[in-house]
Amino acid sequence: MTRVLFLCTHNSCRSQLAEALANHLWGDRIQAASAGTAPTSVHPRVLRVLQEMGIDTAGLRSKGLEEFIDRSSGRTFDYAVTLCDNAERSCPAFFGPVKRAHIGFPDPSGATGTEEERLAVFRRVRDEIKERLGAFFKQEGVL
Repeated sequence: MTRVLFLCTHNSCRSQLAEALANHLWGDRIQAASAGTAPTSVHPRVLRVLQEMGIDTAGLRSKGLEEFIDRSSGRTFDYAVTLCDNAERSCPAFFGPVKRAHIGFPDPSGATGTEEERLAVFRRVRDEIKERLGAFFKQEGVL
């Protein structure tokens, strides 16, 4: 099982989407978690666009990076993937043989317009994350 930690600043949108999608779509090969360098809360539109795909969102919560960098916890990852430029710059070093990757996506939380227009942005980012992460993990030989 390949263990992946997805990182973003607030662990509210992109990293939550990545965690949920990876566990739902590739859970037989990938065990995903997510964290933020300055966590807040999971965005309600993230929950909605995941539920539209039939993904259970009950266990999603915003987590801080400190939950995952304590070497004594026994938690290790094969990959640490940053999804926003700010997290890429501020992400600390990981100990052990962790492969780092940056796969940036636009932040959907800044979407404007009607509710449907905002949801369209969240759906577009969700679908882009699904496509690009799938391609990345296929290239890496994980999928």
